[in-house]
Amino acid sequence: MDKENKLVPGLPSGFEDRWENKLLLKKKLLKAIENNFIKFGAEPLETPSFEISENIGSFLAEDEANPMSDVFSFQDGEKSITLRYDLSSPLARFVAQNNQELPSIFKRYQIQNVFRNEKAGNGRYREFMQADFDIVGNVDPAQANAELCNVISSTLSDCGLNKDQFTINVSNRKIVQGLINELKISEEKQVKVIRAIDKLDKPGFGLKGVEDLLKKERKDQSGAITKGADLTDQQAAQILNFLKIKDLKELKQTLKNQLSQEGISELENVFEILGYGSNLNQVKTNFTIVRGLAYYSDFIVETNLNFKVTNNKGKEVDIGSICSGGAYAKLISRFRGVDIPGTGISFGVDRLLFALTQLDQINVEGQKPVLVCVMDKKYLKNYYKMVDQLRDNSINAEIFLDSKKNLGKQLTFANKRELSVAIICGENEFKENTVTIKNLKGIKGENNKTIPKEDLINEVKKLI
Repeated sequence: MDKENKLVPGLPSGFEDRWENKLLLKKKLLKAIENNFIKFGAEPLETPSFEISENIGSFLAEDEANPMSDVFSFQDGEKSITLRYDLSSPLARFVAQNNQELPSIFKRYQIQNVFRNEKAGNGRYREFMQADFDIVGNVDPAQANAELCNVISSTLSDCGLNKDQFTINVSNRKIVQGLINELKISEEKQVKVIRAIDKLDKPGFGLKGVEDLLKKERKDQSGAITKGADLTDQQAAQILNFLKIKDLKELKQTLKNQLSQEGISELENVFEILGYGSNLNQVKTNFTIVRGLAYYSDFIVETNLNFKVTNNKGKEVDIGSICSGGAYAKLISRFRGVDIPGTGISFGVDRLLFALTQLDQINVEGQKPVLVCVMDKKYLKNYYKMVDQLRDNSINAEIFLDSKKNLGKQLTFANKRELSVAIICGENEFKENTVTIKNLKGIKGENNKTIPKEDLINEVKKLI
């Protein structure tokens, strides 16, 4: 192939290779997450990457003219299929399809990749892993939603975070919906109002940005214009005043409509249940979170990190929530015509990984092998016996795979891979029934030790 025509290695925007310590940390996080899901009583579920497009629905896109613009869809014969953008829609389809075989209260966890056709950057990817925990069935909502908070707190603690490094923020969609109804905001404007409120804590927004989105339009720094909800000044002012309230008691005295009062009461019940356990102090009210996805019906939760995160250029960035979710009453009824309520949370595993790689407090145990060097091809059989002995004693081990390379090149290979131990056994060692252990992390000149062959396992275990 001509030099001009050779392929340039690279990835599309929003996709990432992961290897070495970053991948080891991800596997550690996944183990901690899955162990907690199981500890709280959930059963595993796996669904295909593709779903029938109409079954998935269109909850993401802000482009009203193209409601499926934020997902990857393909034509499959006469049907359109879509790469799943979350794990909740496949869960709803699965429950509707298998309801008769499931217990009356179905707790499931699912850890799989999802796909979003949207702008990437700052810990946001177009393919990323989510880890979901859901409770489906007729349950006491306060107990189920409090349990979600307990799962979040327990999981993040096991992932290596201190309790002051994250906050679990909760609210109830009925609170803001009651206000919207009270203000007589038309149904076609309500989605834009919800999305405007949801952007309050996003970079570059604040109250002024939300106000612009509630009114006619918002122009960002690039000059791009986003059409607003076109509310009256009075309607916008009352929503902005609501967003300034932080205390549940104050909110209860301010919003008197029945639906808002119902949402406030439901939140109070969640906090009562949380008070029976050890995670009450981890959970705070935040009435500005409304969860943009349309299927949440009441309880909502978002978990934010309390430490700074920077991008590859060292600039501080807002990566958003690392675990969010809420309760949904109508998601499954789209299929069955019968309401089966559910509530759940989703960890953004890769977003969490992006943040945690910036902390020094989380240790990743190495899994790298001991290297058995090949000094002479005529002893190859002996080297393989040595490798088997190490592996049989639960020591990761590999033999150098090119007997033509000298010892220096074999040790260079070991150092490049950051291995900690090399086993050297040449003519003299085989004659004397000994073996030389080289501590590759030790002090030069003092890191070789020749020992009786029968002591090999015990001596290697001291160094790994």
